[in-house]
Amino acid sequence: MARLVVVSNRVSVPSKDGVKRAGGLEVALRPALQRHGGIWFGWSGKVAPSDQIDITSTRDKNVDYVVADLSNDDYQEYYNGFANRVLWPILHYRLDLAEFARRDLTGYFRVNRYFASQIEKLIADDDLIWVHDYHLIPIADELRKRGHANRIGFFLHVPFPPPEVLTSLPNHEQLLPLLLQFDVVGFQTEGDVGNFLRYVLSECNETRGLRMFEASGHQVTLSLNGKRTQIGCYPVGIEPRAFERLARRNLRSPLVKDLVTSLGGRDLIIGVDRLDYSKGLIQRFDAYETFLEKYGEWTGKVTYLQITPKNRSEIREYAELAAEADAAAGRINGRWGEVSWTPMLYVNRVYSRSALAGLYRTARVGLVTPLRDGMNLVAKEYVAAQDPENPGVLILSRFAGAADAFRRALLVNPYDAESVAAALAQALTMPLQERRDRHQELWATIADYDIDRWTREYIAALSGEGEIEDAPRRPPIVAAPPEPPAGFLTLATPGVPQCL
Repeated sequence: MARLVVVSNRVSVPSKDGVKRAGGLEVALRPALQRHGGIWFGWSGKVAPSDQIDITSTRDKNVDYVVADLSNDDYQEYYNGFANRVLWPILHYRLDLAEFARRDLTGYFRVNRYFASQIEKLIADDDLIWVHDYHLIPIADELRKRGHANRIGFFLHVPFPPPEVLTSLPNHEQLLPLLLQFDVVGFQTEGDVGNFLRYVLSECNETRGLRMFEASGHQVTLSLNGKRTQIGCYPVGIEPRAFERLARRNLRSPLVKDLVTSLGGRDLIIGVDRLDYSKGLIQRFDAYETFLEKYGEWTGKVTYLQITPKNRSEIREYAELAAEADAAAGRINGRWGEVSWTPMLYVNRVYSRSALAGLYRTARVGLVTPLRDGMNLVAKEYVAAQDPENPGVLILSRFAGAADAFRRALLVNPYDAESVAAALAQALTMPLQERRDRHQELWATIADYDIDRWTREYIAALSGEGEIEDAPRRPPIVAAPPEPPAGFLTLATPGVPQCL
């Protein structure tokens, strides 16, 4: 069994007392790393003077965690600049928020070269290398330039928009074709796969010899100048049974008990999101206020808990969003609140995964309405946490990747406050049998494609299992549609295989 080397922007290093952060990437990758034996490499999260850059290593349960510091210039240009102020907004369809500076692009490539120079000191010839997310698109190209022929895979956790959006990225033709230096490129949804193929066919096909092969009903393989890249859809999952047990146990936690007591028999609506403009918080707050206006019978009978840890506060757009969210929550409580009832609890602190599991199980409604999201594991965790005998109802944005499989959730347009308000009323009055039926189908979905299946199928592809030798097929003729307005879905390319 080949050793696995994971590369990501941040690394979840076990602490000295044995306590591990419960981030989604760690939950997904730690079992695979421990099973294969391997290395997890990335940024330490520390910024240091250029002459004090440190690289440290920690070994825990068959895994070496190797992290490198960044200089202030590297941090500002690679991370704070190009990754967060250019790639993140464009990949989330927010062209209006992208702030391109050529200096930041230079820093982005410089840090990726630096990371590649450190990775090559760690890897053996037969290691499988699995690179995660938009921060590290050039890594495979950098390693190829250094002569490394390892199988290298890439997985994008965020959306991949259509070419009409991507080509607004300055120097996109310098960056995005580098994905074809990977052996496997994985996306969250078939729509993302279709958008990538449309981009490659429109931007790479005229000047270079591009051929397309069909591997199976789930993947397409592109061949460019003899280099093959398998493109596939691998929707990230969770550990549903473990999360359900966590939710049951934490119903008895002091935090959950105190909340239930404070509700005084009222129904709970819950939302959990990072403070980010992609999450649609302001639109969600407006929808809740519309709900209170249109469905007055719920006045004093429901409480909306929104947990939103703040992050990236040094970026102006995030500071402005924080102020706007604070103002909206205050407006709602000021307008609708009573001495005996606070309609909205808006909390800006981090809670443990176990605490959130208990809170999810308590909530009658899970409100997950991002404007655009790669997958959104909160939606899956909310479903997993429910009591199957008396489950809550998931309201989900149709622009979250999870909506592809979650057709039995109440799917809404987050830009339409009245439709979200109507979904809240529907969820709160939904008969028990309908809630059970919907939950049973949603549970079957997350149980069928869980986190273990995600890692197994991706690593199988990365290992080269099922590679094809058949003749190339004719690439589909794809007419470029007009640029979609913000918030509208883009359909996958005709002929692109269905999602796994």
